[in-house]
Amino acid sequence: MTDEQLKAINQHYDFLPNDFEIADKGQDVNEQEIYVRESAFRQFLTKFSKNKGSVIGLVFILIIIFFALFGPYMNSFGSNEQIIGNESMAPRVQFLENFGILDGSQTLKASTGSMEINRYESNPNAADTYYWFGSDVLGRDIFTRTWEGTRISLYIALVAVIVDVFIGMTYGLISGYFGGKVDMVMQRMLEIINGVPSLVIVTLLIVVLRPGILSITIAIALTGWIGMSRVARAQILKLKDREFVLAARTLGAKPSTIIFKEILPNIFAQLIIMSMFSVPNAIFTESFLAFIGLGVPMPDASLGSLISDSFKSFLNAPFMIIPPVLVLSLTMLSFNLLADGLRDALDPTLKEV
Repeated sequence: MTDEQLKAINQHYDFLPNDFEIADKGQDVNEQEIYVRESAFRQFLTKFSKNKGSVIGLVFILIIIFFALFGPYMNSFGSNEQIIGNESMAPRVQFLENFGILDGSQTLKASTGSMEINRYESNPNAADTYYWFGSDVLGRDIFTRTWEGTRISLYIALVAVIVDVFIGMTYGLISGYFGGKVDMVMQRMLEIINGVPSLVIVTLLIVVLRPGILSITIAIALTGWIGMSRVARAQILKLKDREFVLAARTLGAKPSTIIFKEILPNIFAQLIIMSMFSVPNAIFTESFLAFIGLGVPMPDASLGSLISDSFKSFLNAPFMIIPPVLVLSLTMLSFNLLADGLRDALDPTLKEV
């Protein structure tokens, strides 16, 4: 209602000018203008930034990716370079050693007592040597090998997302859309594949091929998409009888057009979120297989194999196991936090407008 209309009403009914006032008029107008002007991507950024955990997870993922790409080149040690005399040396970092922190000192414990030593001081060839994460039992730099192993974990994460999106999503969409006998046959095949444990599949692949990243990649490609296919099938079952799908079908659209151009854009956000939640599981699977000796063969390193080797020297040199365990834990936790933030930001049922 305009000011002129209010004035006319006041004159007709003899109301005083201050008898009525519009409550929160400016606030409503501002809120409507904000919602109208904000695009969908802008609203996504706003909601995502409000989730501090997801922002922290994204920052840690970017940091981990940076060190995985450039970490092995930050010092002069090679990932497989063995230096005789530099075995099991504790972490030593420039500048921090002046404060007695990470100065290369370590405590050896035995049944008769404990003794603190510094292998850098007892080794004249290591006076100017700095192992930021320490060295292993063969004199190899743990810093370089940790970030080399992180590359494999990130590669497994990428493979898991690609397999989920291209195999699991397509399989579930086709099965759910056509239904009937097609859906029954495809779901029975899915149950047969899911009935074989992943560890058995990896073991058989190693017998046929050889232990390595190729075997793990094929194992993930064979079984890692099952969960995604079920989610995609459930989503398309809810939408395939909606009005916009029936309209497209009436106009003569092909099934592939309806599936990938009409239905998929409406559920793509949920499928991406599901694939992000599958990343930590794939990383853990690779690390577990490497820990039991079915992963990347030596001398190549992965986080699981580093943890397995460091575990053998845990009592004498506990510093060896800390870097790979910490990086592995942060990687899995960061992807979980990121997936949680994406779910809150992309879920249409949680929109505020």
